[in-house]
Amino acid sequence: MALTENCRTYQTPKDSGCAQSCASDVVELNVGGQVYYTRHATLTSVPNSLLGKLFSTKKDISNDLAQDIKGRYFIDRDGFLFRYVLDYLRDKNVVLPDYFPEKGRLKREAEFFQLPELVKILTPDDYIHCDFDEASQGSDQRLFPASYLDARDRRYGFITVGYKSSCAFGREADPKARGLPKIFICGRVGLAKEVFGDTLNESRDPDRPAERYTSQFYLRFRHLERAFDMLAESGFHIVACNSSLTTSPHNRHTDDRYWSNNTEYVFY
Repeated sequence: MALTENCRTYQTPKDSGCAQSCASDVVELNVGGQVYYTRHATLTSVPNSLLGKLFSTKKDISNDLAQDIKGRYFIDRDGFLFRYVLDYLRDKNVVLPDYFPEKGRLKREAEFFQLPELVKILTPDDYIHCDFDEASQGSDQRLFPASYLDARDRRYGFITVGYKSSCAFGREADPKARGLPKIFICGRVGLAKEVFGDTLNESRDPDRPAERYTSQFYLRFRHLERAFDMLAESGFHIVACNSSLTTSPHNRHTDDRYWSNNTEYVFY
């Protein structure tokens, strides 16, 4: 936090009437370049917090807080995350977006502003077991925080869409000799079910618990655009893709070739 001994503060005349006394309850803050307007009562709603101590009516804050060129009290912290600190001071609770990757940074801000109850909200206090990757890890148990499986957190994660098809080329090959394409789904079971619903075929990996992962599901339809639309409607964005075209070794020296196309799209 930036400090200075030459801070200017707004002086409210003692006989200025109700309009000025009411206006004096509104505090204008500059937090890391973001401007906030809030009430003095909000900033002091948790008396033992840093803001509660700085803005206490018993304390002259002009000795502790710097001001910017427009006279706003300046706090050298993350301006974006401060909105959630203010939300907590108003309601004693905080509601985060469905996808919020900066929970750790927000916890650090809560610690700086000396808000232990907000720190508790942002800290999972128990763990549960779920599998991570049986094949590659050699174990079906790994620890994850309990919040990892909260209903709110189920709504984001990675889903990989695999598209497999085949075709034939050559002088005697039938151009219509094309294998039926199939769309495979890899990811957390609960998340895949939420996105694709009844269109998800689970016959290759039945009775898989929602918190587990699978690479065996496939879709009952064969149009990639429909899968992309369903992912987009659920808020997913593509982050990577990869494609390969291969042919069987036994027919590589002949004129007729049967090719297999494999493409994977990774969504978050």
